[in-house]
Order: sequence, then structure tokens, then C-alpha cells
Amino acid sequence: MKIALAGNPNSGKTTLFNAITGQIEHVGNWSGVTVEKKEGDVKQSLNPRNEDLVVVDLPGAYSMSPYTSEESVTRDFVQNENPDVIINIVDSTNISRSLYFTTQLLELGIPVVIALNKSDLTDKKGNTIDVPALSDALKCPVIVTVATKSADNGLLELMDAVIALGKSNKKQIPNIGVAKKASTKEEFEKADKKRYAFINDVVTDVERRKISSEKQTLQDKADRIIAHKWLGIPIFVVIIWLVFSISQTWVGPLFADIFVGWIDKVYEGVASLLGENVNPVVAALLLDGIIGGVGAVIGFLPLIMVLFFCLALLEDSGYMARVAIVLDRFFKKVGLSGRSIIPMIIGTGCGIPGVMATRTIKNERQRRTTAMLTPFMPCGAKLPIIALFAGVFFNDNSWVGTSMYFLGIIVIIMSALIIRRITGDYSKSYFIMELPEYRWPSLKRAAISVLMRAKAFIVKAGTIILVCNAVVQILQTFNWQFQVVAENAPQTSILASIASPLAVLFIPLGFGLWQFAAAAVTGFIAKENVVGTLAVCFSITNFIDVEELALVGGSAEVSAIFGISAVAALSYLVFNLFTPPCFAAIGAMRSELESSKWLWGAVGFQMGMGYTIAFLVYQVGTLITTGTLGEGFIGGLIAVAIIVGYVVYLMRKGSKSAQISAGMQSVKV
Repeated sequence: MKIALAGNPNSGKTTLFNAITGQIEHVGNWSGVTVEKKEGDVKQSLNPRNEDLVVVDLPGAYSMSPYTSEESVTRDFVQNENPDVIINIVDSTNISRSLYFTTQLLELGIPVVIALNKSDLTDKKGNTIDVPALSDALKCPVIVTVATKSADNGLLELMDAVIALGKSNKKQIPNIGVAKKASTKEEFEKADKKRYAFINDVVTDVERRKISSEKQTLQDKADRIIAHKWLGIPIFVVIIWLVFSISQTWVGPLFADIFVGWIDKVYEGVASLLGENVNPVVAALLLDGIIGGVGAVIGFLPLIMVLFFCLALLEDSGYMARVAIVLDRFFKKVGLSGRSIIPMIIGTGCGIPGVMATRTIKNERQRRTTAMLTPFMPCGAKLPIIALFAGVFFNDNSWVGTSMYFLGIIVIIMSALIIRRITGDYSKSYFIMELPEYRWPSLKRAAISVLMRAKAFIVKAGTIILVCNAVVQILQTFNWQFQVVAENAPQTSILASIASPLAVLFIPLGFGLWQFAAAAVTGFIAKENVVGTLAVCFSITNFIDVEELALVGGSAEVSAIFGISAVAALSYLVFNLFTPPCFAAIGAMRSELESSKWLWGAVGFQMGMGYTIAFLVYQVGTLITTGTLGEGFIGGLIAVAIIVGYVVYLMRKGSKSAQISAGMQSVKV
């Protein structure tokens, strides 16, 4: 039996899917989290007779008339895949809004069971819903559910009703008054009026509200401060600073001390097993390349987990949806949609789902621009790079990580303005978003979210990063004659000969060493590789000191080993954050951009942006700290001038196209 889960965004649909199937899908307290359908079998406790039950979690939709690509997924599945039963999730705190989609589903002739979800919130407000009367009016079963509870949640009753209805294939269509399918605008408007009249009558009959909707609630008062157009920004800055302080300065290092101790024991244990008579090449490959390189990346996992845990709590509380509202007024001015902030916030966890979430944006140019700019937000894979350079060169100051996130927002705003001029598209956008209610965040859901991300991080470290570090170690160990490189001649290795020509391009950025060039290149495979490759190339195997959470020897010695200044380190950091993302994220961009021209333009734009920002950071920072310009200033200035000149040319070309288009439209009028 094929069961479709369909409902409005933020109705608790994915939470219900997780509760029914036992799977762990990401749950966000805003719309647009589910961007494609997901399938799962009903878990044993809800299916004692072992029926063949497959549940499909569809993206949230407000209507069967698709306005976004995610709503198209829902409509196409319901109409073309012929599910046996539809579970329509209705938000009991706002049934008047949810029932529009419900009436459309009922008219399809497919058996429908309504899950009246979030009933615990309805009870807290003192509101009541006459469930039998609602079931009678809609001619279908209505089951009260609380998907967030582990017991007495109504899910067993829900599945019993689904199985019974699916086997009987009983379906009744309520008398809404819409006689036939509309084909003209007038018929659509007439049908909608009848539909809304029916919904209003039903809501009036079945719902009793204790608090009038006109009365200002405590949450409304909180929003007047938290979502205020001016106060909201400094509040956001303080909260993000606190998150980074907790993860990288206060709580994170406590867990990291324990975790790093385990890595050190593994290293020492393998070294003792190998003994002193083992081939030095094999020892270097196993200890320095694999354990040292992978351990260098995993050593930062506790900091990342604490950061994600804090962000998950903020998301679950309903705060992150307020951030979207606060930033919407700025995003609209640069030609983006208010919905653009949602993919970017999702992208702080991983750029791939962040890019995929852009399909919720209706306007094609805004959707493509958002997909192109979302990787500028530092994702989880970039956090080890931030943690490394913050620890070595900036004494673990939390301002480093915080500033990178806000620099990402600034870069996105500037880039959006540029792309708007290049495309010549000045169309206005409107952002409508339902704000979820504030609630105490669930520690369990936050912990599950963190464990999922930690698992993905470790899997990547055990596969892609392990292989990459092993290859880097081999290339660094041998020269082109496949002879072991002399101890004091690492520049003769295969890796050095490949990376050295690229390193010349980075001299104006302050890090013209082949080791940094090699790490930057491997970062395109997976950004975590940057840290691992640096550990391998600089032969720093015992990567993190347990007490200081820095490389062995302390920050002063490590910065001396790296051979670059703090300004150059900051330049290298921003270069890796704002150049093109990993190959997997580029693949997601290719899927969402749906144009090879946009894809190559996006990659070129990201590369130019990262190079330009790194150049400015190094040269201006060096001028401020030393009173002189940095090495390679003239060459870098020429390169940046070429990049900027080409962008200006494209902007002027786009403006002319926009003027011609506007002139043609005025002539038609």
C-alpha cells in the first residue's frame, strides 16, 4: 500500500514521517526543508500485522496549483503515482489555512485520512476542535496526532484508519459546490470563493478559540523586539557571537580535549605496532598520511558538533524563521527573495541541501542567483579551516568565526547587486512566510540532528578525505622517478612540482607556497581536505595539542612552520571560504541552475570573488600592520583589475539589455 504524506509547509509533516517510519530526516521549523519526496516503510510498532506499507513524504504545498518546483513534485506525485491513501497533515492551530489544500485533495477521488497535528499546542491555547463534526463535514476520518510525542501521540490510531480505508477504498467527496474543473480565470475565482465559503462554514462549526486572534499575545510582543527591523540585526549578531563563543571557546574545547586524546592514543598505538623496523615510506603513509591527516580533520569534530547543536536549538525554537524576516528587507533591495535566506541558513550545515532548497523560490533569476551565492555561507566542511587558523594565528578568538559568517552575508549582498546588474532583471519580489510559534527547543531533536551531521562528517573523513590524504602523502613522498624524496628536499616531490606553478598565482595573496596551493586544490574535492593536506604537507602528524586545542608546539611555532603572517593566514582563510565549493556542491548547483552558461559563470564568479577578497585582505592588512604593501602587489593588482574590468563590462552590457527591453515594452503599451 502506497501512502502519501501531504500538507502545508511547517505543519509537522516531516516530523510525522520520522515518527511513522523511524527514519531521521532533517526537520526545520520553517517551510522549504523537504525539497523532494522521501520514502520509508512503516515501523513495526505501528504495523503489527506486517502489512506492505510504504510512506512517501512529499514537499509542503499550499495548493494543487504549483507555484514552486517543490509544489510541482507534490502535485505530480498525487496525480500521476496513484497513491492508495493520502494522509493530509492539518495544523490544528490554523485549520482555516490548511483546509484549502485539504478540499483540493478530497476532490481527487483518492481516499484521504486527516492527521490533525500539533493538537498539544491547541490544548495549551485553550482552543477546542470538534473532531467528529470535522470528520462528518469533510466525509473522511480525522485522527488527532502529536508527532513530537513518543507515546499517546495518535499514530497507531492514524495507521489503523489508513489501513482500513485503503483496503475498503471508500471515498466520499464533501459537497463544496465546485461542480467542475475550472478552465478560465473567472471560473477559478468563482470556485475559490465557494471553496473558501465552505471552509469558513466548517471552521465556524467545529473550532472554538479561547483567545481572540485580534488580541496581542506574548509571542506577538516578543516578535516586536526580536523581528524588529532595526533591533533584529544587533540581536542576530549577539546570538551568532554567543553560538561561536560556546562552540569554539567555552564548551567545544572541553569535548575536544577528550576526543583529541583518543586520536593521540590511536596514533601511538599504531606506531608501537609498526615498530622501528617498518619501511619508513609505509610508516609515513599510514601514520602521517592516513591517521595524521584524517585525525587532523576529525579533531575538530567536537567543535563542529557543539556549533550544530546550538544552531539546531535556535532553529527548533522558531528563531531562525525570524532571521529570514529581519533580513528580507535587505535581500529585496539587492534583487533576492526573502526566501533566499532559508537556503543560505540550511547551507551553514552543508552547501548541497542548501543549494537544493533554492527550488522553493518562484522567480527563475532569483532562484539561480541564490543557488549561485548560497555556497558563500561557511558550511560545516569549512569549519575545520576556520577553527585551525583561528587557533593557530588568532588565539581561538570567537570573532574570527563570527566575522566569517557576516562577511559571507556582505559578500552575498554585494554579489547579488552585481548579478542583478549583469542579468538586467529588476523585477520586484514579495515574501510571504508563516512564522512558526516560539517553543522550547527539543534537546532530543537537536541531538539527533547533530549525530546525523557527525555521521556524515566521519563517513566523508573515512572515505574521500582518507583517500585524498593518502594520495597527497604518496605524491609528497616520491619524485617523478618514483624515488623517495630526500629529507631536506620536499620541493622535489611530485606534489611540489604540480602545486608550485599554481603557488605563483597566490603570491599576491600572501601564501605563495606549494603546500598551501596543494591544500587549496584538494579543497575542491572536499573542503575538509584543506586541513588534512596542510597537516600532511607540513608533516604535522600529532595535529592538535590536548591542552591548547592547537597544533603541537603552540600557535607561535606552528605559524613559524607555516611561514606566513596572521594577515596572510586570514587571506588564505577567506580564499578557501569564498572560492567555488566542493565538487558535490557544484553538482547540486548544476542541477538547480539548469544551464551550463549559468554554472560556468557561477564557478568563474566565485573564483574571481575569492581571489579578489583575499588580495584585498592581504594587501590592505599588510599595509595597516607593517606600513608597506605585500609581496606581488603589482601582479595581483593587474589580475584583480582584469577580473573587475570584465565584471563591469558584463554589468554595462546587462544594463543596456534592460534599457532596450524596457523600451520595447513601452512601445508595445
